[in-house]
Amino acid sequence: MKILKDILYKVNLEVVHGSTNVAVNNLHFDSRKVALNDMFFAIKGTLSDGHNFIGQAVKSGALVIVCEQMPEEVVNGITYVQVSDSHKALAIVAANFYGNPSENLKLVGVTGTNGKTTVASLLYHLFKNAGYEVGLLSTVDIRIGDSAIPAERTTPDPVTINHYLLEMNKAGVEYCFMEVSSHGIAQERTSGLRFAGGIFTNLSHDHLDYHASFAEYRDVKKRFFDELPAGAFALVNADDKNGPVMLQNTRARKVTYALKSVADYKAKVLESEFSGQLLKIGDQEVWTKLIGTFNAYNVLAIYAAADLLGLNRLENLKYLSGLQPVNGRFQYFTSIGGVHAIVDYAHTPDALENVLNTINSIRTKNEELITVVGCGGDRDRSKRPKMGQIAASLSTKVIFTNDNPRTEDPEKILSEVEEGVEPQHYNKMLSIANRRQAIKTAVQMSGKGDIILIAGKGHETYQEINNERFDFDDLKIVKELLIEAGK
Repeated sequence: MKILKDILYKVNLEVVHGSTNVAVNNLHFDSRKVALNDMFFAIKGTLSDGHNFIGQAVKSGALVIVCEQMPEEVVNGITYVQVSDSHKALAIVAANFYGNPSENLKLVGVTGTNGKTTVASLLYHLFKNAGYEVGLLSTVDIRIGDSAIPAERTTPDPVTINHYLLEMNKAGVEYCFMEVSSHGIAQERTSGLRFAGGIFTNLSHDHLDYHASFAEYRDVKKRFFDELPAGAFALVNADDKNGPVMLQNTRARKVTYALKSVADYKAKVLESEFSGQLLKIGDQEVWTKLIGTFNAYNVLAIYAAADLLGLNRLENLKYLSGLQPVNGRFQYFTSIGGVHAIVDYAHTPDALENVLNTINSIRTKNEELITVVGCGGDRDRSKRPKMGQIAASLSTKVIFTNDNPRTEDPEKILSEVEEGVEPQHYNKMLSIANRRQAIKTAVQMSGKGDIILIAGKGHETYQEINNERFDFDDLKIVKELLIEAGK
């Protein structure tokens, strides 16, 4: 069975029961999708354990079972492969099953708390504009050349990743840019992939509902760089104190970028306004439509990665200057009545602070800055008061509202966000659970020249409440409400 190649070396193989001289049709880790002659991987998840569904998978026609614990009942004619880590086994077998498609293109992974989507997506657009066949695996969508497929998660499962990489091979894709989340690394979704490079943007408070501590979160990110091959590059933000940590044990070529520190790639912000900013990268100036210091880092990372991948530097700057902001990332427009509205995905304390500081550095102090923000339910609760404190201290008015409450009580989430607000800012604060009503109130409060920031959901076009998704698009709604209000 060729698809088990490497598993003996990369996963501790404990027991094989039955024949390995079999051919399987498909790989599944959801027993409900198993059909005749498929391979089923029993994976322990946060909500359920795939080992409980081995029997169901066999009844549905599974020919091979990969598991960490052998079932009590072993069925004749079925091959059982016991491994130490089903997640890793799935990733390696999936790569083998699809012919290791990552080896047939240059795959670059982007990891960090903030900026992953912007860096990966804009690298895709830059190389596409430069005339290359390009692929993208991002939070927003999956792209194969000109084709776009909506994405369900930041880093897909290994079967999905390798399926799309194979489709990219068929389409002649030369470069693929991929967001790599901490969940994806921890669950071995990127094992079995060959990366040509890795990019580290920054690290701040996030996902502490999943990771036991910030140190664990950091070390999971670091593991991505530890596993890069010797021929790859490891490009890290030297201004982030965790940047050097990412490079400690990597075999890849070590490269740095920074605005402040000594680095291989340097940039400086010369001018900044709502229409864009003027940067000096090395000894060349370039105008970019991406706004804010955080985006200056993103632009520099994009430039450096493109340079490392061999793009001509003048071409690099030319295509860099034409890049548009990614959907839901500091997406900015001005209404007919002169109200400025910004929709941004900022859903971590650091990201929210970056966006608000950017707005405050550009605006004069005569305009109001009205922030509409909430926190997601069933996620890291510890960041909620921090988000409240930052929003209230850096805005002239703040409206706390629902994000995606999921299965949590929205009022409870709001009260935890409010806990972070300092007494001197109480008079700035409103709490309106209904997100549409919160945006409407912000519109009603605004006047010519004022700025409304709607943070937290960005590109998302839905709201998730009690396991149901309802249509909800921040950008579309604020535009409609501004027109209704005649502003």
